[in-house]
Amino acid sequence: MDPFQQMSDWKRNLDHFFGEQFWNQFEGILKPTIPQINIYQTDNEILCIASIPGLTDLDKVDIYVDHTTLDLRGTIDIGFSAGTIVKEEILQGVFDRKLPLPFPVRSDKIKATYHNGLLYIQLHRLISDSSKKNRVKVELLEEN
Repeated sequence: MDPFQQMSDWKRNLDHFFGEQFWNQFEGILKPTIPQINIYQTDNEILCIASIPGLTDLDKVDIYVDHTTLDLRGTIDIGFSAGTIVKEEILQGVFDRKLPLPFPVRSDKIKATYHNGLLYIQLHRLISDSSKKNRVKVELLEEN
């Protein structure tokens, strides 16, 4: 019997028993996610650094920011196909990462730059007028 078929059957049984979301907890262990991303936070800014080697066409990376989520889509392709792979540690392929941000960010002040294989995304905290403290006036109700 094909061992990969056995693994597929085993996974299907676990999905049925634990639910399909069971494997999401192991995704980074079983198959590392790409691109690798570091997120740094200060009081009013977030800096996201994504490792995307070999990016020559900047239009092949899509960055979407929605309030408290960063969505990064694209492809990592180092562009080498000669010979047989003996060892592969630089992960390649299509990626779609949705990352929660530590606080809401402004949609009008986002800067993205690419240098030496790293994509830098600079985000700024959203501080709206509605987040300021407003004193609430108390009304006296007349007794009937």
